[in-house]
Amino acid sequence: MPSRKFADGEVVRGRWPGSSLYYEVEILSHDSDSQLYTVKYKDGTELELKENDIKPLTSFRQRKSGSTSSSPSRRRGSRSRSRSRSPGRPPRSSRRSASASHPADIKEMRKEVLEVKLTPLVLKPFGNSISRYNGEPERTERDGLPHRNTEEKFHLSEESSYISTQYGLWPRREIKLKDTDSKEENIVATKGSTLLKTSEGPATQTKGLEFGGVPGVLLIMLGLPAFLFLLLLMCEQEEPSLLNFPPPLPALSDLWETRMFGVYLLWFLLQALFYLLPVGKVVEGMPLTDGRRLKYRLNGFYALLLTAVAVGAAMFWGVPLLFVHEHFLQLVLAAFAFAVALSAYLAVRAAGAPPAALAPASSGNAIYDFFIGRELNPRIGTFDLKYFCELRPGLIGWVVVNLVMLLAEMKLQHRAAPSLAMILVNSFQLLYVVDALWNEEALLTTMDITHDGFGFMLAFGDLVWVPFIYSFQAFYLVSHPNEVSWPMASLIIALKLCGYVIFRCANSQKNAFRKNPSDPKLAHLKTIHTSTGKNLLVSGWWGFVRHPNYLGDLIMALAWSLPCGFKHILPYFYVIYFALLLLHREARDERQCRTKYGRAWEQYRRRVPYRIVPYVY
Repeated sequence: MPSRKFADGEVVRGRWPGSSLYYEVEILSHDSDSQLYTVKYKDGTELELKENDIKPLTSFRQRKSGSTSSSPSRRRGSRSRSRSRSPGRPPRSSRRSASASHPADIKEMRKEVLEVKLTPLVLKPFGNSISRYNGEPERTERDGLPHRNTEEKFHLSEESSYISTQYGLWPRREIKLKDTDSKEENIVATKGSTLLKTSEGPATQTKGLEFGGVPGVLLIMLGLPAFLFLLLLMCEQEEPSLLNFPPPLPALSDLWETRMFGVYLLWFLLQALFYLLPVGKVVEGMPLTDGRRLKYRLNGFYALLLTAVAVGAAMFWGVPLLFVHEHFLQLVLAAFAFAVALSAYLAVRAAGAPPAALAPASSGNAIYDFFIGRELNPRIGTFDLKYFCELRPGLIGWVVVNLVMLLAEMKLQHRAAPSLAMILVNSFQLLYVVDALWNEEALLTTMDITHDGFGFMLAFGDLVWVPFIYSFQAFYLVSHPNEVSWPMASLIIALKLCGYVIFRCANSQKNAFRKNPSDPKLAHLKTIHTSTGKNLLVSGWWGFVRHPNYLGDLIMALAWSLPCGFKHILPYFYVIYFALLLLHREARDERQCRTKYGRAWEQYRRRVPYRIVPYVY
C-alpha cells in the first residue's frame, strides 16, 4: 500500500479544483483506498484532493530576487508570463536601484497587483459527495453552470498568498481586491445586491432589509407586546369572542408588580446556574467568518431534570405555585421589561464589537439592528447569551407554566384530577420540549444561531412569546374547560404522533447528513452537488417537500389546539400564527439558499416543487 506524504492536522497548500491557485488548507484525513486527502479550507469548505494537488508550505516561500510576485505560477521559471507594464513604468534595472536607495518606493511596489485570469469553475463531486439511490451509484447532477468565454479577473495582492474565496453558481460580474497596510476591502458586485466586505468581518448588506425594513420592525416591536396582552385579556373573558374585542384594559399600575419582576429574575438566574454546571458534553458550532468554531456545552436536558426536582421540592414545601396564575399578566409584563433591558444591553455592547463578531443579518441601521441583533454570538466569558436564551428560560418556563395551569384548573373547576384535555395539552407540549432539549445540538445549525444576531427579536421571542403564548391552550382551558371523549382523544393522539414522526425523522436525517454525508446508512439518499462542496438532499424526507420539519411542526400545533374544542377560535390562534411564522421563515430560507447555492438550488426546486405541504404549497 503506498505510504502517505502528509499527516492529519498538517497545514499545507491545496490546489483549488479547476484552477492553478493554491490555498492554505488543513489535512483532515486520508483514504488509503482512493489515495485522496480530505482537506479543509479557511472558509470551512471541505474537499478531497489528490496528493499531487497538495504541496508543503515551504515550497511557497518567497524568492529573494528582484521579482516581487508571490504567485505560484510566476515561480516556475523565466518562461512564465511577465508582468504587464504600464506606459509610465521605469525599466527593471532602474526600479531595482531606486528601491535600494528609496524605502518609500518599496512601499509603492508592494501595492502593485498581479492580474490573474480565471474562468468560472464547475466543481465535480468528490468522494463523499457521490450520489447513490437505492444502493446503486448514480451520476451526480451538475449545477448547470453555462460555459462563458469571457474571463473573470481577480486582482491579487503581491503579499497575500491566500485569499479565502467561495465560488457561487451565479456568474460574478467583477471581483476586485485591494491590499493596503491596514486592512483589505473586497467589493463584490453580485446578482441582485451589493455587498461591502472587509477582511476583518462579515459583509454589510445594502440590499432591502427584511421584515419590512425600519418601519416594519418598529411596528413589530410596538405591536407584538400589545397584542400579547390583548390576547391574554380576551382569554380571561367569560365569552372570549372576537365580537368582544377589545377587552377591558386594566390600569398600568395594576399590571406592574416589582416582586413579579424579582420572581422572573430569580428564574432567569436559576437557569443560568444550571447552564454553567460542568455536566453534559461540549461540542463545536458552525465555522465563523474567521474560521473559528465556538464551543457549546449541551446540558439542557439536565437543566430540565434539575428544574423538575426544584419544582417538586417547592410543591412539597408548600410554595404556592398558583401565585403564578393569579399574577400571570404581571409576570408577563416583568418578562417583557427584562427582555427590553437585555436588548438594550446587547445593543450597547455590540457598538464596540469587532467587525468579525457581527451577524450577517445586521445592517448598520441602529433601529433595525436593535431588532435583528448586531452581534452574532454575544458572550460573557464562556457564557453564550443567545444560545442560553434560545432553549432554557423560555422553553423550560413553558413547561412550568403549563403545570401551573393544570393545578389552577383543578382548583378553579373543583376537580380531583385534571381534565383529559389538559392532560393532552401538557403531555404533547412536554414531549416537544423534551425532544428539543434532548436534541439540543441541532440548534447550532439553525438560522437563529448562524445568521441572525441577538437583539429584541430573539430576546422577546425566547423570553416572552414562547413561555406565555405557547402555553396559551393550557391558559384557555383553566377558564373554559372542554370535555374530550376517548375516541376523539385517540384521534388527536394519532395526529400528534404523525406530526412528531415527520418532524423528528426529518430533522434527524438532516442532522445525520450534515455530520457525515458518507455514512453508509445514508447511501440510499439522492443528492445534488453544489459549488460550495456540500450536497442537497432530494430524496427521503427532504425529497418529499423542501421543509418536512415545518410540516410536522404544523401538524403537532394543530394537535395541541384540538383538545380545546371548537367553541371559540381563540385556542387556534397559535396554529394560525405558527403557519404564518413558518411561511415567512421558509421565504427567508429560500432567499438565502438561492444566493448560497445558485443554480443548484434552482435544480433542487424543480426536483422538489412543494415547499411545506405536498400538492398544496
